[in-house]
Amino acid sequence: MASLSKALVASLALAGFAATEVHAATEWNVSLWGKRRAFTENVEKLAELVEAKTNGDFKLKISYGGLSKSRENLDGISFGAFEMAQFCSFYHTDKNPTITVTELPFSKDVSLARIAEIYDAVYKHPTVAKDLARWNATLLMSSPMPQYNIVSKSEGLNELSDFEGLRVRGPGGIMGVLGKLGAVKTGVPFAEVRQSMDSGVIDAASFAPHAHLATNTYKVGNWVTTNLNLGSANCPIVVNTDALAELKPAHREALLGSVDEAMAHYVDNYENNTTAKYHAAIKEAGLTQVTFTPEQTAELNKLAESVRQEWIAKWGDKFDAQALFDFTAEQFAK
Repeated sequence: MASLSKALVASLALAGFAATEVHAATEWNVSLWGKRRAFTENVEKLAELVEAKTNGDFKLKISYGGLSKSRENLDGISFGAFEMAQFCSFYHTDKNPTITVTELPFSKDVSLARIAEIYDAVYKHPTVAKDLARWNATLLMSSPMPQYNIVSKSEGLNELSDFEGLRVRGPGGIMGVLGKLGAVKTGVPFAEVRQSMDSGVIDAASFAPHAHLATNTYKVGNWVTTNLNLGSANCPIVVNTDALAELKPAHREALLGSVDEAMAHYVDNYENNTTAKYHAAIKEAGLTQVTFTPEQTAELNKLAESVRQEWIAKWGDKFDAQALFDFTAEQFAK
């Protein structure tokens, strides 16, 4: 009788364990880098919304650099090392050539909300979806950023010819234009930008406001541009396609249904907090503000057009680059 009771207890315990396993919360690992900042608020807000909507049954576990190097996040997504990640397309243009179309210098200053809409439209383009599918990746949402501007520790910039020999850390579209003026594209990891400026490895960095704040470039800089208007980087959030397909319907709905709210939070926070802090920081640091003249801007735009045409020619044999460019240009023109 005693042995039967022990068997019954063991059976009940096993059943309880199995029930716990069945109802265990789903947890996704999310690979970011650096530290929490305006650039990652879309993911932070998404995690908050998903957990609330599922009563904790679905969680996004965010890691800042603990899962992968930033330039290897797309690779990690491809083989399921983690379920969600952020990456910047200019980190590895050959891996994601189609979305680099949004990094081209369109020479227009558009709102963050509009940039998010443009990126979303481009992400849904069949050519782009097919490109990312090679990595078993589904584009979830963007991380829209204002036009990039340069902070440099070099001597003052008075003429466009002063870009000659300047070693700049920046994305493809911007560097395509500045390269025609003699600037040298110099790649260093995001976390090493300040150190690289201090040691003289680079002379300047081209960033959106949040990144200048995060890397403290303005603390060692001498001048900053105010109206470069040659674009910014495209750093999307992607999910592993198989993981997305395997989610419970309620969890998938909570995830996808929270994107718009997460993006609205991101844009509001960036425009009303980050940009203001950036302008205050460069003013307090006493940086000389370089504003390009209409004549200089016209020259930059002329160079930007040649960069756009070179992009079409470069990728034309890989996919219909002209059609994708035309589609993206239409989005910027609206």
